[in-house]
Amino acid sequence: MNTMPLLEFKNITKRFGSQTVLNKVNLQIYEGQVTTIIGLSGSGKSVLLKHIIGLLQPDEGTILFRGKPMAEMKKSEVRESLAQISYMFQGNALFDSLNIYDNIALPLIETTNLKKAEITRRVMARIEQTELTEATYKFPSELSGGMQKRAALARALITDPRIVLFDEPTTGQDPVRKNAILSMIAQYQRKFNFTAIMVSHEIPDVYFISNRILALYNKTIVFQGTPEELGNFDHPFNDEVIHSLEGLQKELTGLYSKRQFKMLNHVQLKRRESGENYCIAVFTLSDLDTIISILGHDAAQEVIHSMGVYIDKHFGAIGGFSTRRKSNEFVTMLPFSDLAEAESILKAFVNDFQAQGLRDIWAGAQKLAPSDKCVDFAIRAGIAEGPPVAEIDFIIELAKAQQKEIGRLRCAAKE
Repeated sequence: MNTMPLLEFKNITKRFGSQTVLNKVNLQIYEGQVTTIIGLSGSGKSVLLKHIIGLLQPDEGTILFRGKPMAEMKKSEVRESLAQISYMFQGNALFDSLNIYDNIALPLIETTNLKKAEITRRVMARIEQTELTEATYKFPSELSGGMQKRAALARALITDPRIVLFDEPTTGQDPVRKNAILSMIAQYQRKFNFTAIMVSHEIPDVYFISNRILALYNKTIVFQGTPEELGNFDHPFNDEVIHSLEGLQKELTGLYSKRQFKMLNHVQLKRRESGENYCIAVFTLSDLDTIISILGHDAAQEVIHSMGVYIDKHFGAIGGFSTRRKSNEFVTMLPFSDLAEAESILKAFVNDFQAQGLRDIWAGAQKLAPSDKCVDFAIRAGIAEGPPVAEIDFIIELAKAQQKEIGRLRCAAKE
């Protein structure tokens, strides 16, 4: 990672009259990463974003771009810096009277002197890259919510920005759709290698797509670090914000958040008698990227949702507890089981899963996927036993090393 921040705030304070909205905010954003700013509604996230794009100026403090204070830049340098930033609006902000081609072309028409042929070349390239070819001359009202989001992202990317800001991209969506939007952002961030800055107060999948998390609380930044470090952050912020995110995670998959999972593990450790072991099962959806590319983000997230529900239904009933550890990985703890018992439990799960579980998961995906498309995908599972004093992450890795395919859905695309 480049040690110099792409953007840096030093003691930024912003007031509106007698009201202080930001108070001595310090933060760093690094190039090529996904940085998520989380906080409650009304905490000042949008005000912070407006400082990044130059719509607001601080009353106190310094904003640096690539190490240089913007207040000391020439106007031409400021314009050049701000030209590298694009913005994807909360509600997409597509113009209903323009078709998708014209919506995407608009920033080039308004801000450049490019000839019509070059604009067409660039727009069609972005349309193809964001899988919108079939929607090129359709109007926003004719598209699904997912395609509208892709169109809005294609427009945000048309000027080849180095930084893209996302203001509450999942607001108003159901839990599965929220994660589909986040999955889309993560996919295209990797594809186009832009720096993503996202603000939200309701991200159930924040652990899986962000390199860094910034926590805005009580008018200032109280945390900067990795998602893993956020899970161990001891601050009142956790009670007010992290718990609300965990509720959304439970709503999404029926599973515990990683933080709750760790807390439950610590509780069980204290309860275990000396020498009493536990087992960990790890489930992996092997073909998530393929599902996304063929069926789309909505269907892929429905598969994840169905997987979580099925795992929780089976293991929760016998005292196990589960979490979603990665985008396509689930971990279940069986607190008082030895390896022989856990293997018997897993075998019963596999039999049920092969008989009915795969069908249920595929049925959920088909609700959101085009009927003429299909994809093969596999589920792998492994199990390992751990002594009470063993680090749980080590046992998880042992279980992953034991994974075998427990089910594969094979289907042929309709002609």
